[in-house]
Amino acid sequence: MSPVAPTLAGSARALLARDLQLLWRRRGDAAQPALFALLVVVLFALALGNEAALLARVAPGVLWVAVVLSGLLALDTLFRSDAEDGSLEQWMLAPVPLAWLVLVRTVSHWATTALPLLVATPVLAVLLGLPPAQLPVLLAGLALGTPLLSLLGAVVAALTIGMRRSGILLALLALPLYVPVLVFGAGSVAIAAQGHDPSGGLLLLAGGLVAALVLAPVTAAASIRIALD
Repeated sequence: MSPVAPTLAGSARALLARDLQLLWRRRGDAAQPALFALLVVVLFALALGNEAALLARVAPGVLWVAVVLSGLLALDTLFRSDAEDGSLEQWMLAPVPLAWLVLVRTVSHWATTALPLLVATPVLAVLLGLPPAQLPVLLAGLALGTPLLSLLGAVVAALTIGMRRSGILLALLALPLYVPVLVFGAGSVAIAAQGHDPSGGLLLLAGGLVAALVLAPVTAAASIRIALD
C-alpha cells in the first residue's frame, strides 16, 4: 500500500501543532511582545500626565506605534530558530509548496504575537482615554493592519536569514514597509474623530492585505531558497 501524500491542510495542522508546542515551552519569550506594548502605552500615559484631552488625541498613534514596535521585537524569531535547527531545509524538501509553509508560519506568528495585542486593545484604549466611538475603527484597522505587518515582516525576515545578529538590519528594512500601514491605520481613526468617513484608509489596508497574502509568501519562499542555497 503506497503512503498517503501530505495534504496542504495536514501539513498546516502539523506545523501549527509544532509551533504551539514550542510556544508553550517558551512561554516567557512569547509574552514579551505583549508586555513590551503594554510598557510603551503605560510610559506614554505617565509622560503625558493629567492631560486627558491630549492623551485621547494621541491614543490611536500610541497604540499603533506600540503594535509596530512589539512586532519588530518578535520579527527576528519568525524563521531564525528553524534556520538554526535545520527545519527550513526540511521545509524545502517537503512535498508541499514552501510558500504554503511560510504562510502557515506567518499566520501562526501573527496569532501568537499580534492577536493578543488586538484582544487587549480595548483595555489599553481605556487606559489612554480613547473615546468609545473611535474604538471600532481602531480595532478594524488593527485587524487589517497587523496581518499585513506580519506578512511584510516575513519577507524581510526571510531576506536576513543568513545573517548573524541581524536585529538592527531587520528593523531598518522593515520600518519603511511598516510606515504606510501605520499612517493609514492611525490616520483612519483620526479621520473618524473629525466626523468623516474612515473607510478609505481601511480599504487601502484591506487591499494591501489581499496583495500581501498573494505575494508575500511566494517572495519569502524565494528568499529562503536563495539564502539556503
